[in-house]
Amino acid sequence: MQQQEINFNEMTMPLAEFAEEESRETEKRQTKKSRIVELFTNGLTDIGEIAERVGTWPSYVASVLQSANLIKGYFDLYTTTAMDQNLYSRYFRNVLSFKNVEAAKESVEKIGKLYEHFERIGDRAGQHHAEVLALTGRNRARWSGKLEEARVFEEWLFNH
Repeated sequence: MQQQEINFNEMTMPLAEFAEEESRETEKRQTKKSRIVELFTNGLTDIGEIAERVGTWPSYVASVLQSANLIKGYFDLYTTTAMDQNLYSRYFRNVLSFKNVEAAKESVEKIGKLYEHFERIGDRAGQHHAEVLALTGRNRARWSGKLEEARVFEEWLFNH
């Protein structure tokens, strides 16, 4: 193995630029998750800004931070339904699935039963939560390219 000798007097890159380049290389080697957690714990709490710096979506940043128990209460179309958004969330926890048409049908069946339960007791907010979850399932399936699965949710929404 040949040993490389570095002559700092002959370097073509100024030391400051070299340090910046090394910093960028180190940043690339970090996982997105570790970079998100590091930025947050170092005081950057704006989810949008973290997403921009890491090169990802705010939903992903929020999911990472929620999984690390650093934040609570961030919800959008792509955050997990396993975390409680409100009082009704516990009824709908892990109900949403669209990995195939059968899973989507099972989800809609569960959502429908909960919708009917809330209808029987006159709880319009519970019914609305069921509708929102069905719409979330439809949108997630659609944006994942699962059009048949999305149609299962669409049909249920159309009839409710």
